[in-house]
Amino acid sequence: MAEEVKQEYWRWPEGTWVNSGIDWRKGKIITAGVDVGSVSSQAAVLVDGDLYSFSNTRTGSDSPDSARKAMGIAVDETGLTVDNIDYCIGTGYGRVNVPMAQRTITEIACHARGANFMYGPEVRTVMDMGGQDCKAINCDDKGKVLNFMMNDKCAAGTGRGMEVFADLIRVPVWEIGPRSFQIKKEPPMISSTCVVFAKSEVVGLLEKGVPENDIMAAYCSAMAHRIMELLNRLGVHEKFVITGGIAKNEGVVKRLEKELGIKTAGKVWYKPAYKDYPFDTQIAGALGAALFAEAMVSKDKVKSVRKA
Repeated sequence: MAEEVKQEYWRWPEGTWVNSGIDWRKGKIITAGVDVGSVSSQAAVLVDGDLYSFSNTRTGSDSPDSARKAMGIAVDETGLTVDNIDYCIGTGYGRVNVPMAQRTITEIACHARGANFMYGPEVRTVMDMGGQDCKAINCDDKGKVLNFMMNDKCAAGTGRGMEVFADLIRVPVWEIGPRSFQIKKEPPMISSTCVVFAKSEVVGLLEKGVPENDIMAAYCSAMAHRIMELLNRLGVHEKFVITGGIAKNEGVVKRLEKELGIKTAGKVWYKPAYKDYPFDTQIAGALGAALFAEAMVSKDKVKSVRKA
């Protein structure tokens, strides 16, 4: 009898995409960015400044292996290898352990630059809701960071906190956002600011027979409120956009919009030519790193390391 596979409620589906309209072999400058985060890893490849491919996968226990995996998925079956890349930049928590990178740049700078490319030059505030921390970033029309604040003291209010919650209530993480609105009225938010205490509070609500959807709404509301506190300290300037995994959770995003009193930019590429490309809020960091690499090579600030 086949062994039953345990469902991983916390895991977002992994993904990859390759632009079939680009022949990388004709490209003059090929650059890459690899973002090894605490929870997920992404790789993005540009050919002459245009998005060629990207991947989004789970970060493992070994940062170099996670970087290789992300890059491998991004170029799988394309014929492109790291030897064909002119320059690569690593970013994220594991940026110093990206074997194919020539240098590193902070995820704050890369998310701002990536958001500028994805959402357009009108972006002034970027909220990166990552796996282990949240970063509120103010930037200019070129995606240059002007100011930022971050909250990394606790997993509550981050992607990891949401993953713990998903496993606890045994609901796939991608279902939590939609289901959090399938309620009769908005419940009081979870009160705890610590993920350990929040977990105990959720257990208590389950034991009392509180409907699952109400608990999801309460948790999403609490997460939105924690993020709001960070944004209030920095100051929000429109156009406001969200990057990272929690940006995919409409339960958090819509409640955050309500608290802010403004709408976040939709998940649509700024460039009309990209309208049919898949849009993944988690690739902003890797994309920003690839864009920095492309600018450095094209402006002769660094030398190409391409071997083939």
